[in-house]
Amino acid sequence: MSDQEEPEKPRAASGGPSDAKDQKGPKDQKNAKGAKGSGDPKQGETAADDAPQGDDGDGERDQPQDAWAARRDLIDHSPRSMHVGDRSRFGGGLVGHDQHGVSGGRVTGDVIMGSKTEIHYAIPGLSAPAAASGEVPRTVLERLAETFVADEEYMAGLLERLRGDRVLVLSGARFTGRHTAALMLLHRLGADPVRTLVRDTSPASLADGFGAEDQARGYLVSDLATRRDRPLREPHLLAAKDRLVEQDAYLVVTVGPTAVLESDVPNVEWLPPSAAQVLAAHVRARTDEETAAKLLELPDVVEFLGRDHQLREVVAFAGQLGRFAAGETTEDAIAQFSLISLENQVQEWFEEDESAIHLRDKAFLVALAAFDGGPYALTAELSDLLYRFLQETENPSRVPEVPVFGTHIGKRLQLARATRYEEDEHTEWGPVAQQKARFLDERASLVLLRELWTGHPSARPALINWLRRLADDGRPLVRTRAASTVAILARTDLPSAMALVIEVWATSKLFRHRLVAVNSLTLAHLIDTPNIPRILDDWCEGDDERRRWVGVRSYGLIGSERPEQALAALRKAVRRLYENDQDLDLEIGRELAEAVGLLLLSSAEEQALAELREHLDDDRAVRDLTLAGFVNACGRTEGDERYGMPLVLDWYARAVAAGRPSAYGIPYLWRAALADLRTTRPALDVLKAWVLIADRATATEWALAALLPALVATPEDHQRLSHLLRTMSGEDGKPPPRVAARLLTTLPIR
Repeated sequence: MSDQEEPEKPRAASGGPSDAKDQKGPKDQKNAKGAKGSGDPKQGETAADDAPQGDDGDGERDQPQDAWAARRDLIDHSPRSMHVGDRSRFGGGLVGHDQHGVSGGRVTGDVIMGSKTEIHYAIPGLSAPAAASGEVPRTVLERLAETFVADEEYMAGLLERLRGDRVLVLSGARFTGRHTAALMLLHRLGADPVRTLVRDTSPASLADGFGAEDQARGYLVSDLATRRDRPLREPHLLAAKDRLVEQDAYLVVTVGPTAVLESDVPNVEWLPPSAAQVLAAHVRARTDEETAAKLLELPDVVEFLGRDHQLREVVAFAGQLGRFAAGETTEDAIAQFSLISLENQVQEWFEEDESAIHLRDKAFLVALAAFDGGPYALTAELSDLLYRFLQETENPSRVPEVPVFGTHIGKRLQLARATRYEEDEHTEWGPVAQQKARFLDERASLVLLRELWTGHPSARPALINWLRRLADDGRPLVRTRAASTVAILARTDLPSAMALVIEVWATSKLFRHRLVAVNSLTLAHLIDTPNIPRILDDWCEGDDERRRWVGVRSYGLIGSERPEQALAALRKAVRRLYENDQDLDLEIGRELAEAVGLLLLSSAEEQALAELREHLDDDRAVRDLTLAGFVNACGRTEGDERYGMPLVLDWYARAVAAGRPSAYGIPYLWRAALADLRTTRPALDVLKAWVLIADRATATEWALAALLPALVATPEDHQRLSHLLRTMSGEDGKPPPRVAARLLTTLPIR
């Protein structure tokens, strides 16, 4: 969806309270003329400044996106870690405050701000590839055999293959138990003693690592180092096999998903056991059967197993459970273990040297954190843009280079502990099937962005440049994810995020930048970033028109949780707007009306309606704001469909059935809007649209038939409505719809 205004839908007023002001004379006509292109009547001073300049290239398209459409984009494209609204029904509330956080528990605050505790997973001598060759003690092999679990039929096949070929290349991701499996294969074959060889052994000199003098019968090379200029080839394995046959020995080589192997090199993919199997085996090895059964049934243990942890983390967790059973640690430590494990993984990703995780892969991890659950191709495209910025930070004199063809998608996602799946993506043309990618652990994006922002400040310039480019993107998904990323940064470090990113967007002359600032503040508030309402209050009451625009629109999105304060802030803003007719800002007036409309269609609909009714007659400015906002809300339909059920009409029908106060409040505001000369025409336009919808939907007709009698309190009310129903035309100049005559019979005579 572009930043342009959407095609007209059945809706109420096209503007806000400022549009309702009477024409005063030549001065005001000049202001109205000045507002035509920019939405700001102060053409002489600010319109030229607000108009996009320079090399933007699409400045003419930069218009304030309709607030309702922008709200829909925010709901459709926010990440899963921020449960924004109810996608199935707009009338149910925009952003129910109790819905946000990480699914499975409201832990956003803990994820963002929680302390980091170091936990090391090392199993001495075995958790990582050996730095140098050396013999594996038999006691270590026997201890591993006590807790090793795997599919026995699968292991039997591997044993048979190793026994016949003497060499087995076992491929798989890191920390899936490949190393332990290789040792167990050699142990079960009786190939003792077992010697590990250095991973930097050249594939061409692989056979040189075996010597009759060391008396070893089993050899292991973990994560054999290969490169494009020195891949592992079949002749290397054949040479090794000849040497192994001479001394009746066996070799297992483990390789990662990115290893460079010639196509003729036989290799077997390692199929790791489930986390539950490994955890059960290790817990039973540490405690008795009864205690182990109780530990494995703990809710925190069940949740841990549901988060796709690596086997090294599972083994470490088993040790923690053993200490818990012995009274050496607390239940809280068990509950926090999963999150701490994730934090340690993220730290490893960024602390590993370039030979382990390339800078391009680190850029992909950051992009995946921003676009978690988004289209993979989009994530990969924008990760390469971030990679360019990171290269410029590392070496400004070097021309950034991005390989056209890189790591295979499967290998890249395996490194990121992510998965690929197919799902529909919301677009302005309807749902479109996309190949998407997301972290296996939905907390990963929050933890990763926090670690990047606070733990690696040298990456901030590249990240900020990247986010600014995303805010300029023409795709709503990209701009929304830029906002959600900044929201997480703000939750982590509000002053820096405000100064470096949000305030820059909020004061931009481009509406699309300001809209990203709106979404950033909205999402930051939803993940419990402190002081956001205070910022909005200051901006709504301040002198900066651009910040005021951001503040007003943001209140329309977050005001449902504090409707009285939100509406009070909007009333202050509209009174200030009306203080001087010469300075009337038509754009802010429309924004104020749309903000009120959003509040009326939020989860705080009843409180908002009561507040508007109570303050309707406070003064002219507030009355215009209330009626324009109400008529604006009346123009919204279910699912934004042209002939969908009008949301306010559906609200009225439900309120009547439930006996809620809004059954009287809605007709009250309707009568006021129809009787006020400044909103009569837009209100009648909405009623006409409702009648056209009723001609196609029986439910709408019944609801409208119930409402219309409540709108007639005076003879003037009857005359106005009956004239509409008698004289309105059908669509495209067709005869009046038959439903109009039926609805006419519902009007009482006054």
